[in-house]
Amino acid sequence: MINNNSHKTHKAHRPYLSFIIYHLLFIISLAFASASEVHAQEPLQNRAFTAGERLDYQLYFNWKFIWLKAGTAYLEIKDGRYNNQEILHATLLTKGNKRTDRFFMMRDTIVSYLTPELVPLFFRKGAREGKRYYIDEVWYDYPGDGNVHLRQRYTNNDRKVFNTERTVNATVSDMLSMLIRARTFDATNYHEGQKIHFKMADGDRVSDEVLIYRGKKKFKMDNTGITYRCLVFSSVWYDDKNKEREVITFYITDDLNHIPVRLDMYLRFGTAKAFLRQTSGLRNPQTSIIK
Repeated sequence: MINNNSHKTHKAHRPYLSFIIYHLLFIISLAFASASEVHAQEPLQNRAFTAGERLDYQLYFNWKFIWLKAGTAYLEIKDGRYNNQEILHATLLTKGNKRTDRFFMMRDTIVSYLTPELVPLFFRKGAREGKRYYIDEVWYDYPGDGNVHLRQRYTNNDRKVFNTERTVNATVSDMLSMLIRARTFDATNYHEGQKIHFKMADGDRVSDEVLIYRGKKKFKMDNTGITYRCLVFSSVWYDDKNKEREVITFYITDDLNHIPVRLDMYLRFGTAKAFLRQTSGLRNPQTSIIK
């Protein structure tokens, strides 16, 4: 049965392990999105990637002196077709390992369809998290008046369906399509401490997000031994008293590829981390690597 009432619970129960990669891509997308005044429905010239690219990640959890491998994730972009038109088909998959499965099952599959000019068309997230399985979906329509019409659907663990429709006069994308679009933007004019605001469709909501640019930094990856030149950002939350709390610090390559290579997420009981493990099918040279 279709239910048009909004739901309040599925965001609050999002677990930490899948939250790692979700924010790795989501927050990085915000960092570059505001560097351009392009509306969500306008086409972009893509110079950052081509179909056939794949990025693989290793997930870790750190508590005091204890380090645990928590799982893996990958992001892959392929050619495809949707509604009789050529598209780019992006897939993000996260998976916990046998050790973490004993405590918490994690299997997330996220897909996004975009035109070759990176206009978002469809988004779907199917998530097995613990004993719960839920689905987030977003359909995009562009009426031609500069607005974006969104049809959003959330299916909860009890298979109840919640539909929401809205028209927004602003740049709005889902987490994955915004990452894909954002990699084409130019952030060279950012100044340290700059706050960035953006709108993101997720489930049955369109939320406002905030992050802060922290500047540039060189660091060596422990898992690969590669040293990168990166742009550093922080995701922040505000409490009822408007006090700022830093939640995530993340690093992306300072080159045309704009690859997310590291994320540190500060939890109540430790730190969760994601590290780039390997790449294939990159379009541009990795000029951010320091030899």
